[in-house]
Amino acid sequence: MANIFNLHLGFLHDGLSLFFLATILLISIPSGIYSLGYLKGHYSKGKIIYNWVLFILFVISMLLVVTVNNALVFLICWELMSLVSYFLVVFDEKSEKSQSAGTTYVVMTHIGTAFITAAFLILYKHSGSFDFSILKATADTLQSTARTLVFIFLLIGFGTKAGIVPLHIWLPQAHPQAPSHVSSLMSGVMIKTAIYGIIRFIIFILGVDSLWWGNLILVLAAVSCVVGVIYALMEHDLKKLLAYHSVENIGIILLGLGASMVFLKINLPVLAVFSLAASLYHLINHAIFKGLLFLCAGSVYKATGTRDIEKLGGLIKKMPYTSVAFLIGAMAISALPPLNGFVSEWLTLQAFFQGALLSTSGIKVFLSLCAAALALTGGLAAACFVKAFGITFLAQPRSAKAKEALDVPFSMKIAMGILSILTFVFGLACAIIFKMLVIVSKSVLGLKTLNVNFSLNNFTLVTANNTAVSLPLVALMLIASVLVAIVLLFVFSGKSKVKKYNTWDCGYYKLNSRNEYTATAFSKPFRIAFSFFLLPYKKTEKIRESFYHVKTFKYETFTTPVFGKYIYAPLLGIILSLARFMRRLQPGSIHLYISYIFVTIITLIMFMKKF
Repeated sequence: MANIFNLHLGFLHDGLSLFFLATILLISIPSGIYSLGYLKGHYSKGKIIYNWVLFILFVISMLLVVTVNNALVFLICWELMSLVSYFLVVFDEKSEKSQSAGTTYVVMTHIGTAFITAAFLILYKHSGSFDFSILKATADTLQSTARTLVFIFLLIGFGTKAGIVPLHIWLPQAHPQAPSHVSSLMSGVMIKTAIYGIIRFIIFILGVDSLWWGNLILVLAAVSCVVGVIYALMEHDLKKLLAYHSVENIGIILLGLGASMVFLKINLPVLAVFSLAASLYHLINHAIFKGLLFLCAGSVYKATGTRDIEKLGGLIKKMPYTSVAFLIGAMAISALPPLNGFVSEWLTLQAFFQGALLSTSGIKVFLSLCAAALALTGGLAAACFVKAFGITFLAQPRSAKAKEALDVPFSMKIAMGILSILTFVFGLACAIIFKMLVIVSKSVLGLKTLNVNFSLNNFTLVTANNTAVSLPLVALMLIASVLVAIVLLFVFSGKSKVKKYNTWDCGYYKLNSRNEYTATAFSKPFRIAFSFFLLPYKKTEKIRESFYHVKTFKYETFTTPVFGKYIYAPLLGIILSLARFMRRLQPGSIHLYISYIFVTIITLIMFMKKF
């Protein structure tokens, strides 16, 4: 069998595989440590062992996906990763939401796998092998139509797993339902294996054949950025909010990747390397801060039993360690210096600015629009995490469980601490890290001998257009500013002049948890601004004691799930209609089945006579 498929089993150890290998391990180890405290008390001993078996298989399958050198073996490992992650999504078998999310996930991921399989079969038919090196060697001789078809199939297949819009519907359903340490892996690492697939099979093996390939990825990326962050702003479920931000950040990663493809085709190789390195940088940065945020969300859930931020509040006093860790993650994902999220988004913006300066008018406008989408995304993300942190950790508790919350076990704190430190390390050491990622990018693009003009100077990153940034210097300036402010406050106010007042209460003389600012109120301006897309609607319910006296009044506001309602629901309706029609052909009548056989035989005889 091995000879039939020309299997030459082995493992890759090039820069791309090693980068993804490091990313997976970087998040898997803290997540594993976190699970020691998270699972305890929630599940039985047998259930915990079962979770650990699935967790280890999940990590191994992801490691294999990014290191095997054969497309057939890749598919086997890919399927193993999908199935194991499915069982982790439905781990809580008593939850109807988990089962529903698992069903959506397994259907979508297998649709994606079908497209990847079709692309591999086309490549196999042309090359006669599943070996990566042979596929790459023969890809240049593939006909243009077949090459385009393979690109589209690979983009749909890997795009489904990555969660790009409009193939994202499974992601905000599945990620919140898994245990939080698994959500950290799924959102921080698993969806990145799809980015690995795009880079490995489209850029490295297939090669960038047309300019519109990169343009298409840029359009999908920009849409994913904006749509993901808008939906996140509307969410009150903490883990679902984070899941939508994964859609957003996959878009940011693909912005750098798509720009690299465009620059490669318009003969700007230095910017192509720069953009791909920025994309890889954001990939690992997102893995770190999103892994951290999901672990923090899990800590909140373990302490309070809810993910609804409207029922939380005041946790900064009850859970100070988790609060600080979440704040660090929120600052990183909001691209605030000197944390890691700022660096990669800043680098991606620099790539678009420089590309717009060096390209022709049409591409110049297009790249400027992509940069605008990225800038808008960054602003909305910051607003979203002001809501997420403020409503969850500040103000007063809105439920008894939030009021009685306690900070989490030591193992969970250790895991959050590791990832919190990494957000600083990958920000402050950006010049060293980016230099290594440039080497990986040149290898992927086949530009190993290219002389790039951005360099490393004492932790200062100098980009392709000679724009420099030193995150350590920025950090020192921020620390100095805080210290100066404290000194000035002490000098001019003095301890004896300090007076204590109640926190500003917006004019309420008896502020309590019922009349404080809510997540719904915070997101209302954005819901109005993007109403053309969100299509909001409301429901009200009044219970009256009499015509003149209303006993209770219930007000709820919702947004329309546009993709589910207008794309997937009609598609599902067509499929169900076809299924009902096909069921009529199998009513259980032996006479009808004999008639089918008779008609088939007659038809075959007629074709035989004709040919």
